[in-house]
Amino acid sequence: MSDSQSETIAAGRPYVLAAPNGARRGTLDHPELPVSLDQIVDTALSCFRAGADGLHLHVRDAEGRHSLDAGRYLETLAALQQAVPSLELQITTEAAGVFDVPAQLTCLEQVRPDWASVSVREIARSPELAAKVYGLCAEQGTRVQHILYDAEDAALLKQWQIDGTVRDEQVDRLLVLGRYSTGQQSVPQDLDLFPTDKSPWMVCAFGSREHDCLAYAAHLGGDVRVGFENSLTDENGSVWKDNAASVSALVAKLEGALK
Repeated sequence: MSDSQSETIAAGRPYVLAAPNGARRGTLDHPELPVSLDQIVDTALSCFRAGADGLHLHVRDAEGRHSLDAGRYLETLAALQQAVPSLELQITTEAAGVFDVPAQLTCLEQVRPDWASVSVREIARSPELAAKVYGLCAEQGTRVQHILYDAEDAALLKQWQIDGTVRDEQVDRLLVLGRYSTGQQSVPQDLDLFPTDKSPWMVCAFGSREHDCLAYAAHLGGDVRVGFENSLTDENGSVWKDNAASVSALVAKLEGALK
């Protein structure tokens, strides 16, 4: 993290996590959506320069499809750490309708990332493995960000925290406002459907009001995730030039709200 970014966050601007590609979109959706290793590294650098503090990383296979391949993750993480050493890196364990819980567990075991996003409802597909997933992360020092889509997910996380399935220090949450579906349009009030909790939280949102939703979350004390994984357009429906353009506009909006 640069000195200027550290100073801004200390002054009240929320943490900004860039999510530049996701599991579903490709270059047919936007020519600047990064798929290859070089494209991901270039995008990470431009997003960092635009004000992002971290990167939510998805890797793709040779055909450009969503992958949890440990070798691809390790190669990409190494390239990113060399090119943008101050950018925090979070891998996804997202199933995306392709991978089962054993595959997600294997990914975590083999990559041993510093930080990973883990969907509560995806792990619940194999409840007998849940304690092993969160226990592994605790043992190897992988920080967990729990992905929550609704109040039911939040209730399940709370139960797992009570019974010890989820470890005491594993409290970070990403609240997803909407679904990965065609035409999804999130609105700020979607956040109000989640129960309040004092644990650290972040928000991502879909559609043209993505930045409005994130600004609302920031106003309430949350951190934000922004990028082409969730939205390609601004509030007027105009397509962003690239991920960095969206990050830059959001950072300006958030910093402007502090003045």
